[in-house]
Amino acid sequence: MTIPARLNIVTLGVRDLGRASAFYEALGWELSAMSTEHIRFFDTAGGILALYPYPDLADDARLPAEPHRGFCGITLAINVETPAAVEEALQAAVDAGAKLLKPAMKADWGGVSGYFADPDGHPWEVAHNPFVHLRDDGSVMLPSSPT
Repeated sequence: MTIPARLNIVTLGVRDLGRASAFYEALGWELSAMSTEHIRFFDTAGGILALYPYPDLADDARLPAEPHRGFCGITLAINVETPAAVEEALQAAVDAGAKLLKPAMKADWGGVSGYFADPDGHPWEVAHNPFVHLRDDGSVMLPSSPT
């Protein structure tokens, strides 16, 4: 058997579920009716973002609940339609309570990119990549591989 190449749910461990949920709602993301007092879900283009208490998530994965400092090896990304939309999205995140990590700037790969951290420190990249296509629902379509 092969494992399907798909990513359905990203679950973020958070220190304060209410605060984290309020942050994503302040971004304009809609809280799913499937959410409970123990876990929150947000529909995104192509997948689901879940928020779950940090120690409970670590326990579920059978990992030690040691807080990380600095970079933990993962970033999340949101692609937007235009270079100007990168700066606008970063400002909206800051207005909702995020910390700006890197302002919008031209990237060496040809697009525009910047980063913010949510209230729990999870780093999000906001990027405009002129080499990928955004579908009408906001999901990303990579170019076909050369044959």
